Amino acid sequence: MKDLHVPTSPGLPGGLVIPAAELVETFSRSSGPGGQSVNTTDSRVQLEYDVRASTALTDAQRRRALVRLDARLVDGRLVITAAEHRSQHRNRTAAHERLAAVLREALAPPPPPRRATRPTRGSQLRRLEAKKRRGDTKSLRGRVRD
Repeated sequence: MKDLHVPTSPGLPGGLVIPAAELVETFSRSSGPGGQSVNTTDSRVQLEYDVRASTALTDAQRRRALVRLDARLVDGRLVITAAEHRSQHRNRTAAHERLAAVLREALAPPPPPRRATRPTRGSQLRRLEAKKRRGDTKSLRGRVRD
């Protein structure tokens, strides 16, 4: 197994390299329809990464990842499963790519806060005109009176 390289992103200016020793891969049989090799190949890959005990992350990155990934973590471990391919090698690659994407997203800094602005006069007039047109359309839907 090779080290996992997470490319540069806003939260990772120099990228990130997770040593292979920190990743645990488990293989099992995929579910789904049968075939010739359905009972013989362990093509499903489960990739586990312990965020709490990782030496690749700084303290700030670890805190950010633990907060952002709180719903996905099980005892501080992030579990990624890949079973969409028939080949174990392709599932391993998919799991590694998915883990890198999850970590990039989790380590990205929060977006800047939105500055509240007032709607422009033109947008207010367009909104009121649309409401007026809609009201006129609905008023014509009533019963026909003599």
